[in-house]
Amino acid sequence: MASRILIALGGNLPTVQGPPADTLRAALAMMPAFGIKVVAVAPFYRTPALASYIQPDYVNSVAVVEAADPPRALLDKLHRLEAYFGRVRRERWGPRPLDLDLLDFRGKVIVPTGPTGREAGAGPLPLALPHPGISGRAFVLLPLRDVAPDWRHPVTGRSVGDLIAALPEGEVRAVRRAES
Repeated sequence: MASRILIALGGNLPTVQGPPADTLRAALAMMPAFGIKVVAVAPFYRTPALASYIQPDYVNSVAVVEAADPPRALLDKLHRLEAYFGRVRRERWGPRPLDLDLLDFRGKVIVPTGPTGREAGAGPLPLALPHPGISGRAFVLLPLRDVAPDWRHPVTGRSVGDLIAALPEGEVRAVRRAES
């Protein structure tokens, strides 16, 4: 289904809504107010933080959504939604109450312009589609497989199952279904 828009959701800090899973649910419930229709949501997963210092585990999921906006406008809305839930961009890969990433926008490919990764600092990264980290992150690929098992990477053509199989076994095992 090339018409899909896929968004990754994550967070590891509590908010006034409660623990991270409650924040993810609240963000999903608020998306229609931003012109984003939620079509399907994968189960939540608990994931160890990637940072090199101690921080709480993340809760992650992936949603299939519909939106009339072009990719940049949709990403801007996702960033406003993050800010509503208290996200302040201080450091790359730091703890956060809500993280919303545009993973795939109807199979569109956009090569980023400007610095990426650590060179970009703490602010938002330039728009890149598909999301540059999608292929190497079990915490994205496992819920993605749940909600879009037929998805293929728009650049490489590899299936979500193939991408998961290529990950180190320990990384896949570390991502586990969260209790409801």
